[in-house]
Amino acid sequence: MIGILSDIHGNLPALKAVLAAGRGLDCRRFISLGDVVGYYAQPGECIDLLREHEVLNIMGNHDHYMVEGLACPRSRMVSEIMTFQRCVVTPAQVAWLARSMPMLIEGDTHFVHGGAEDPLDQYLYRVNEDSIPAQARRLFSGHTHVQVLADFGAKQYCNPGSVGQPRDGDPRAAFAVLGDDEVTLHRVPYDIDETAAAMKAAGFPAHYSECLYIGAQIGGRIDKVIIERNTGDHDGPN
Repeated sequence: MIGILSDIHGNLPALKAVLAAGRGLDCRRFISLGDVVGYYAQPGECIDLLREHEVLNIMGNHDHYMVEGLACPRSRMVSEIMTFQRCVVTPAQVAWLARSMPMLIEGDTHFVHGGAEDPLDQYLYRVNEDSIPAQARRLFSGHTHVQVLADFGAKQYCNPGSVGQPRDGDPRAAFAVLGDDEVTLHRVPYDIDETAAAMKAAGFPAHYSECLYIGAQIGGRIDKVIIERNTGDHDGPN
């Protein structure tokens, strides 16, 4: 059994809850689809916990900002958070993050942070069979923070959802499990108050954490992913 995690974003209480839940489901291996850092106050502790569990990490866009010393081109808020996080992570933690893989292929299963066209920064808000590489049977990706499992006959797409900042209207930390050629989706509650307190102690305003209580982006927007069939029909939001 393999636990598939994504978008941890420095949320240590959420990561602890997901790893414990995964172990309870007999996961003996974990893969992270990236964005270990960004948004919340304990990126270094999250890196250390992943190292402790020998988790393989795929490079996410926030991880890339950290490793390369870059600002986020889309958000001043994200850039300010990254500036803080660079002051609280160690060189060894950044070195571990720098060893993240750009993508992972195991047999006919592909793992990326964004999408097949841009593994680092493609948002798959609409998913169809063409979203999955021709040579793959199954694609796992993160980045949207929306938990999705969609079957397209012989192909399958899964976004395990976000560990640290779910945006699909469910505040529980999200992950997926791959085992015996079957994917299952899982949610687990965690102590959001603890995450919010860590952000407050770090000097960030309350609204950076308020979204966690409703499962939304910072600012309150709830996102969705549309599953499109080849007929042109779609299943609606997931």
